[in-house]
Order: sequence, then structure tokens, then C-alpha cells
Amino acid sequence: MGNRAGGRRTGPKCIAIVGPFSSGKTTLLEAILARTGAIARQNPVASGNTVSDHSPEAREHAMSVEATFATVDFMGDRLTFVDCPGSIEFAFEAEPVLAACDVAVVVAEPDEKKIPALQLIMRRLDELGVPRILFLNKVEKANSGVREMLKTLQPASSVPLLLRQIPLRKDGVVIGSIDLALERAYIYREYAESEVAEIPGDEKAREIEARFSMLETLADHNDELMEQLLEEIEPPRDAVFDDLAADLRDGKVTPVLIGTAEKGNGVMRLLKAIRHDAPDVEATRRRLGVDEREGATLVQVMKTAYTSHGGKLSVSRVLSGRLTDGAELYLPGGDIDKVSGLYRMFGKDQSRQSEAVAGDTVALGKLEHARTGQTLTSAKGGRASLIELIPPTPVYAFALRPKERKDDVKLSAAVQRLAEEDPSLSLSHNQDSAETVLSGHGEMHLRVVRKRLEGRNQIAVEGHAPAVPYRETIRKGTQQRGRHKKQSGGHGQFGDVLIEIRPLPRGSGFEFTNTITGGVVPKQYIPSVETGIRDYLKCGPLGFPVVDIAVNLSDGSYHAVDSSDMAFQMAARLAMKEGMATCSPVLLEPIMKVEIFTPSDATARIIAIIPQRRGQILGYDAREGWPGWDVVEATMPQAEMGDLIIELRSATAGVASYVSGFSHMAELTGRLADDVLNAAGKAA
Repeated sequence: MGNRAGGRRTGPKCIAIVGPFSSGKTTLLEAILARTGAIARQNPVASGNTVSDHSPEAREHAMSVEATFATVDFMGDRLTFVDCPGSIEFAFEAEPVLAACDVAVVVAEPDEKKIPALQLIMRRLDELGVPRILFLNKVEKANSGVREMLKTLQPASSVPLLLRQIPLRKDGVVIGSIDLALERAYIYREYAESEVAEIPGDEKAREIEARFSMLETLADHNDELMEQLLEEIEPPRDAVFDDLAADLRDGKVTPVLIGTAEKGNGVMRLLKAIRHDAPDVEATRRRLGVDEREGATLVQVMKTAYTSHGGKLSVSRVLSGRLTDGAELYLPGGDIDKVSGLYRMFGKDQSRQSEAVAGDTVALGKLEHARTGQTLTSAKGGRASLIELIPPTPVYAFALRPKERKDDVKLSAAVQRLAEEDPSLSLSHNQDSAETVLSGHGEMHLRVVRKRLEGRNQIAVEGHAPAVPYRETIRKGTQQRGRHKKQSGGHGQFGDVLIEIRPLPRGSGFEFTNTITGGVVPKQYIPSVETGIRDYLKCGPLGFPVVDIAVNLSDGSYHAVDSSDMAFQMAARLAMKEGMATCSPVLLEPIMKVEIFTPSDATARIIAIIPQRRGQILGYDAREGWPGWDVVEATMPQAEMGDLIIELRSATAGVASYVSGFSHMAELTGRLADDVLNAAGKAA
């Protein structure tokens, strides 16, 4: 900034733009693109013409649903900005981006209600060790002073929020900012660079106080600066700039800049802070643990996208070396992919280029085997990936099928492509219900997936709540004979068994024994009896798989000529069918153990939701390492959890999440059981 290396060029940088939903990330990117001359004018999000939200799904829902890349030139440097979705449902899009970027710009509003969402983002940046700048957007809407607002936001950050600018007001209206490092005033001009001005005399005292507070924070990491402050010596301006850059790069502070992205205010100051203070790819390599002695070209895949004309694109960061079109890259397992096209990204558009150098973010064409999150290398045999992508546990699902049977194969291929683009999607097949189940991170997440299937792939699909894996068991035992006898010319069929059926404790499964004596059922037929019983247990008298039951084969008879494996299987099934009906069969439903993560001020609302869904509260406590958050533990029937996440997020301004796992099976009786049985009967 100022004259400090004004002509200095740095290597290409990659900057992630993150922040809570509707905080203004896409608007900020649009303002950056306009200020750098990459677009002729800044378009409002409501227009549907922004560079970032270019997909039909993003425009339909007026929200970012995927990471979007845009590379610009600024003061001789190449900067790639990545607009990451703010909704928790699409948060995983940012994971591979944050791992490979140099710095994150966190866009926040002066709104206390958004603090939990901001805390989720800041904590993830902490875990990944990504340096960050906080851009306090919509600064004119702050009800209190900016410094008071920062005190409110500070709990969301594990490191000090360091105010770099304070607002300049006239008649209560924000007309500009005062830069505390440069000690200059900037008068805002809509959609244009601010006008440099002297600090007004009546603002000087406020500026001096705020600047001293900034220097005090910097002095916590610089003994020389601390001595200068104690001795009331004005530190050299260049030294202050160096401290600001060093503390940002080391993650010791989060510098805070202010502005209003919608009007393009504060954007140039942010761009210059990124250019001068943000680390570059060399620091990112160190953060990722890259050994500088490797010497190979290293490429980190940040996103996979399928385009209608160009096929598969792997948007990647070149961490080291040089990359050219046609280069061969080794995957982690040692397989080879060949780059077929090298592209600079700008929203939905790509422009071809001949090579990329360390620091560049480019799209690589037709790397058929490469996956998001993988590290590719020019070194023979490949290397382990630098990051491990672990998607959060899915919290919402639907069973998917094409409306037309002829689209079965087409649907399977389309879903596989979507899962490549979005690794947080989970696809499974339920053997019991023969359903294909797509799982994700919220109702909106899967709604967007469905829109992509229908729009991009022209496949009409039907979705419904996945079947609950009900089971049945018995309350009492019985003894039952089953005889299968058939004579139809030639060899007949004969099998005769006497079985004892009894219930087992919950969770025991199935147990088969035999107490045959004297060879009344020959040994070779006993496994056939067990096979027949197991086959019957797939669908008991209530229509569901049977569990927690023991069956003993105690007697029977056979025919030397007409007995066979099949005859004894049939006899066993017959005995089970007749016997089970008299054993007081009862329906069982799965009960899940649930841990719900919620801001503390919403805990009471969460606790009220649980019994409304037949849940039982086990307790709640402070969430370890998360100031202002709680963990609520409960058990809840799986049947009640299909849309649980929607209600939880509605009660927590969109930030609650949960993890769950199977706990036990419990009896279901009365009207609810009747409803399940009636529904199963209609489906059959």
C-alpha cells in the first residue's frame, strides 16, 4: 500500500471468498471483477446476471450452490477468486478450495444473528490453518460502532480481529473510511475508486485511538514494537505494514476491512491488502506439508465439473512446477491421466492457455480418472494426496427412481457424474426395499441435485422418503409341525419337521439349533431345514423381516426315495408360516442415537422439538471447544427423522447439524403400527 513496493509483482494467488448465507459474497466478487476491469459493470445478484451465480439452479434459488472461479489481472498480478456457497447445505464445496487457496476473505455482516454461522466458517479456517481477512460488509447498517461490533463478532474467531479501517461518517451516514495503517481517509464513490483525502480534524482523535489499539495488538507478537509504544515512539510505517503482513500470514490476527460490496465501496483497499499482505503459493505449499525438494510439478484438484460442450474439467491449483497442455500426470494410485486442454476460468466461461505456472488456478481438460481432492504429480508412480476429503454425515435423503424405466441406466450414469462434481453426495442401494437412496446435507441440497438431473440430463425422476427398515419379532413361543408331501408320478416329494419357536432378547438376531436323535431327519437335510427357515424370516406374518427369534429342529421324518433338500426347505417354511401366526408377532422400529449441535441460545427450542418427534432427551452439555454452542443427546425413532434437519435449522438460523447412529429396535404398537402395516399392505 502507499509507496511500499507499489511496482512489486507477486506470483499468482488464489483467494477463497467465504461467509454466512446472504452476507454478500457473490456481490463482493462482482464488485471485484468490475473494479479490476474484468467486467464492464457490476450486476446486482437479483438481476440473475452475475458471473458467479451462472447455473440455472443458482439463479432459480437466488443463492450460490457451488464454488465458482474467476481469474483476473490486478496491478500486474494474477488473482483467482473462488466464490464459495454460504449455506451450510453446500458448505462442503469449500473444503477442497480452502485446502489449496492462499488466503480466505470472510464476508460478514454487522448482524449478531449471523455469529453462529460465522463461527462455523472461522473454526474450519482455524482447523485448516488458512490465513483470513474479514471484510465487514454493509457497514452502513451497523447499529453500533464498528469497534463495538467487532467485540460482538470476536467470539467467532480464535485469533484477534484486528481493525484496519474505521468508518468515516457525516451527519450519521457512512461516507468513507479511515485506513489506520496508511493514516489516510478515503471518500466513497459508488462503483468507482474512493477519493483519497486528509483525515478530518474532528476525526483525528478517534483515528489515533483506533490506530493505537491496532498497534497494541500487533505488539503482542513484536517486542520491538512493544518497546516503541511504551516509549511513545511512532513506529516506522513500513515496519507496521510488515507486521500486518507477517501476522496475517502466520494466522496470528485476522485483519478487518470495511465496506459495502453492493456499491463497490472498500473494494480497492481489500484488493491491495490481498496483493501486498496475503501469502502466496509458497506459504500454501508449506502449510500443506510439501517438501520443497520434491522438484516435481504438483497439482491439487479443487473441483470437478462436467460441461455441456467440453466434457469433464478438473479445476486445479498448480502448487509447484510448470504445466503444459498434453502433460502427463500421475494419480495417487500410480495411474496416468493426460491433460487435454488448459483453461483460465471466469464463471461459466473458459479461455484456453498454453501453460500454467506455480500459483495458477486453471481447469484441466479430460482427466478421466482424477477426482476432487486428489494431488496429481509429474513424478512417476504418483504420491499420496495432500488432503483427505471427509464429507460430513448426511442428514437428508430421498429414494430416487426415473419416471420411465428406460432411463434406469441413464440415471445411474448421471448420478455418478453428479457425485464426482459433489463428493458430499452419497448414493446407496437398500436391499430390503430395493430403493436407490440419495443422501445429502439438506432439503435444498437434494432439490438442486434433482433439478440438475432433470435439467442438465433430461431425466424425469420421482423422489420420496426412503423406507424405514421396520422389523418384526414374537412375544411368545410355540411348537409346530410342517409336512410337505407331493406325489405326481415318478419320484415324489416328502419332508417332515417338528420345530420349536421361541423369542430371544432384543438385538440377538436369529439362532438355529437341532436336537435330532436317531436320524429321524438325516444330517444332510438339516442345513436345508435351516435354509427354509431363514428364507421365511425375510418376510414374517406382518410383512417384515423377522429378528430376535430362536428355532430348534426337534423331530421329523423322511422317505428314503422321495425326501430331498427342497422338500425339507418347503416343510420348514410351512412350519414357520403356521407357527409364527400363533406367536403374537409384533412390529419393531429402529431407534437412533442422535447428537444435535446447536447454538446455546437455541438449545431450549431444540429440546422442545425432540419429544414432538417421539424422542427421548438423554441430556445436553456445552460443546467442547465451541464457545456458545451445546450438544443435545437424544434417542429418536428413525421414522421421525426424515425431515428433522429442516426443523432444526429453522430453529437455529440455518446452522444446526446432527450425527446419528443405530441404537436399538423397539416395539411399535397402536395406531402408528396400524398405519405402518396398512401402508405396507397397500405397497404390496
